[in-house]
Amino acid sequence: MTKYKSLPIATSYWKPGQNYLRIITRSIEGKVADNDLIVVSEKAISTALNNIVDEDRVKPNLNARFIATFWMPTIWGYLLGPLCRLRKRLLENIRKYPKENGSRHKQVALRHAGLLQALMFGSEGGIDGSNLPYAYVSLPLKSASWIALMIRRQVQFDLGKNISVLIVDTDKTYSFGNFHFTPHPRPIRGIHSLGGFLSYTVGRFFKLKSRATPLAVAGKKLPTSEALRIADLANRSRGFGAGRTVWDMAAGFHVGLTDVSWRMLEGVKHKPIVIVRRKR
Repeated sequence: MTKYKSLPIATSYWKPGQNYLRIITRSIEGKVADNDLIVVSEKAISTALNNIVDEDRVKPNLNARFIATFWMPTIWGYLLGPLCRLRKRLLENIRKYPKENGSRHKQVALRHAGLLQALMFGSEGGIDGSNLPYAYVSLPLKSASWIALMIRRQVQFDLGKNISVLIVDTDKTYSFGNFHFTPHPRPIRGIHSLGGFLSYTVGRFFKLKSRATPLAVAGKKLPTSEALRIADLANRSRGFGAGRTVWDMAAGFHVGLTDVSWRMLEGVKHKPIVIVRRKR
């Protein structure tokens, strides 16, 4: 089995409209070598591309309100959450799920990801509000493969290095032998996107092996199992930035759920890029 080592790269916080290609090449210059794998966070790219939604502008319907006011605090808080072995603090937060902000969030999930995804307790269909300010959430990339290719070409053009690129998300892929499945809507080929909250519940309840989800590869062809190993290594070395969840993020800044600002996030060390290299 090939062994790898990782080097997380700290950068400034990626805000909407920033040139993420330039940030990547400048950040890895002098550190990257031929045949390295550059692993990049999907959320950081989505934010830079302004692929985000301000939930304060969303009007929830009755379905969204039902999910936020009953399904989340009751079904997730007292049934599915314990079955999935969620952390005690997370369970407490879910049981106090915010009605208004939560309803708007579930409306976004219903609109962009569908019912089975909206029934998740968080990161519905790859929609995520952690490490984003105010009531913003990021949406999953629709063209991750093309973006990975653009990153690879930019590194080749600017730095003259022959590298491969992997775009990953922290949403988990679960493995049962050689069968891999995830709630994320757009994983790489070889990973099955199944059932929204159902796949998460099954994976957690049966304690299946879980790793970060690779979404696109450019350059070297990677077997699914190898891509999962690299995604997991990069995810563990990157850390959680301002917090694992929106609750953790807000608690870290000692503010309300929608009171985290751009300036606060700019003061946190972010590592959206990880260089992964084979050990010699």
